[in-house]
Amino acid sequence: MSLPARSILFVPGDRAERFEKAAASGADMVVIDLEDAVLPERKIEARGIIHDALAAIDTPRFVVRVNSLGTAWHEDVRAMTGLPGLAGLMLPKAEAADDFVAMRAAGVPLHGLVETVRGILNLPALCAAEGLVRLSFGTVDFQVDAGIDGDGAEIDAVRTAIVLHSKAAGLQAPVDGVSTNLADMDALADDAQRSRRFGFGGKLCVHPKQVAVVNAAFAPAQADVDWAHRVMAALSDGRGAVAVDGKLIDKPIVDRARLVLAASENYGIAA
Repeated sequence: MSLPARSILFVPGDRAERFEKAAASGADMVVIDLEDAVLPERKIEARGIIHDALAAIDTPRFVVRVNSLGTAWHEDVRAMTGLPGLAGLMLPKAEAADDFVAMRAAGVPLHGLVETVRGILNLPALCAAEGLVRLSFGTVDFQVDAGIDGDGAEIDAVRTAIVLHSKAAGLQAPVDGVSTNLADMDALADDAQRSRRFGFGGKLCVHPKQVAVVNAAFAPAQADVDWAHRVMAALSDGRGAVAVDGKLIDKPIVDRARLVLAASENYGIAA
């Protein structure tokens, strides 16, 4: 069972020497950024750098975040079509299903970064976009656009909306936004675990040192894996109603145990 990427690491599109370093960081997905990380006067140069790098790779390994619709550089997506190293495209400020039209020609999975009020209010239609596989929540930009000051309870309702609409549309569990404090790894771990409890499947990272913390937060804890094995062992006895750790086991609990075991296998966690 292949699970969605937990850690999504951004790397500037005009820094080719960082591409392979990012790929070696342990991140489940590396996004080469043509948008915020590249100054306007360097965007054309960055497009060429990314093209040459992805053309020299035999297998799809990198997602590219293109510039948003309506900018002078959005059509750069055409330069990425057919490149063997391209694993997907990410659209910033995604707001409508039609925003992805130019990107579909690349024939790769599409990712939408939701970071505006309009994008959130249009989630049902946005989630139905052809080719879209996953949404990410651009928390910092969203706060600015909405006039909200705070990354916690202030936007929890928005987080829940993204998770529920993604689930209803059959998309992968969405990705929560960045933690901007690069010095506090304990706070990052708390943020990532909270995102997981909200139903997110991963978290955006802006520095390689965040990757291991995020990966650990979204992988099952050993105690959960042990519990899941106890559940499956109890079921194998062939009895009807069974209890594990003093709690009755019904179908939703069994389903959760199977998900935990699938995740533990995917992430190499010992039984």
